[in-house]
Amino acid sequence: MTEIHGTCPDRLGAVKDAFAANFTEAPEGLNEQAARFSVCRDGEIVVDLRAGWADAANAVPFAADTLVPVFSTGKAVMATLIATCVERGLLDYDRPVSTYWREFGQAGKHDVTVGQLMSHQAGLPGFADPVEPAIWFDRRAVLDRLCAQAPMWPPGSASGYHPITIGYLAGELFRRVDGRSMGTALRQDFPGLDLWIGLPEREHGRVAQMRKPSSAPDLGTIDAVKRAAFLDKGSAPGGRGSAEWRMAEIPSANLHARADDLARFLAVIATGRIGGREVLSSGTLEALRRERITGPDRVVPFDMSWGAGLMRNRTLGVFGPNPEAVGHSGWGGSCGWADPATGVSGAYVMTRQSPHLIGDPRAVRLIDALYAAL
Repeated sequence: MTEIHGTCPDRLGAVKDAFAANFTEAPEGLNEQAARFSVCRDGEIVVDLRAGWADAANAVPFAADTLVPVFSTGKAVMATLIATCVERGLLDYDRPVSTYWREFGQAGKHDVTVGQLMSHQAGLPGFADPVEPAIWFDRRAVLDRLCAQAPMWPPGSASGYHPITIGYLAGELFRRVDGRSMGTALRQDFPGLDLWIGLPEREHGRVAQMRKPSSAPDLGTIDAVKRAAFLDKGSAPGGRGSAEWRMAEIPSANLHARADDLARFLAVIATGRIGGREVLSSGTLEALRRERITGPDRVVPFDMSWGAGLMRNRTLGVFGPNPEAVGHSGWGGSCGWADPATGVSGAYVMTRQSPHLIGDPRAVRLIDALYAAL
């Protein structure tokens, strides 16, 4: 039996049962190596469960301070940081990105709005021409190429998930209006949270080892857009080693987090507040969460309803029963979500990755058990 640590009130015992089942009878045989599931209600932790081993040799317990790379789940943090700029009047979702960043407006992108960029409508899911994977460690080179590149479809006509590029684009937009990088702002504006966009080398010893998926995700019919986003040699960072990847600031792809602090952060999206402090007003929350576009996505094989950087539950049904819940999934199965109807926010992190792009069955089992017990 895997020993489970943490807290879960008796009235939510079904959540603990589901968590235990993920170690012994997980859907599709995806039995956990290590995992953590944390839930806040109105900003207060009500469930925080963890179990397993932080290393592949089963020698290092998965501890309360173990960090996990959550990959694209970090896009929910990225979207919230952009929303803080909207809150402060530094950005407007309805104004063109080129208003704040002139160079972005090249090659037919002059009228792409901030809201369209954040909802994956800009047509820049990857590089149109071949690049080496090491380019991602040169922020300026990435941005220069993306600014000069023409959209791969008419902006605003469809969404097409931007796996890596959106982090560089949103990160630069944030930097232009705020003056700081997103990683710096996350540390300074949300002190005390163990969340990192760009992980200092001194913290690397706390990071759990990941077990890669046994198969590739199903992307549907492959075309040039999907190849640029996911399959081309240079579609993701590589060639520099894990230490340099962890230290880079890639808001779309390399957030390192504890599940409990990620759940606390996502309370901002559910309630507008964190630790009793208002971060986002009701107007900014509505603008962040509301539907920007819906329909078949050009990159991921789902009908997507996108907010300003958030996956909306209306077409997915993976973040509980409320269609107005929002969140984001990450490579291998992690996820985070926020539900304004109930004030619930939560996060699931794990070390054994699956090929599911959205809606890993282990996370869905936990979320469904939570809502059934609430």
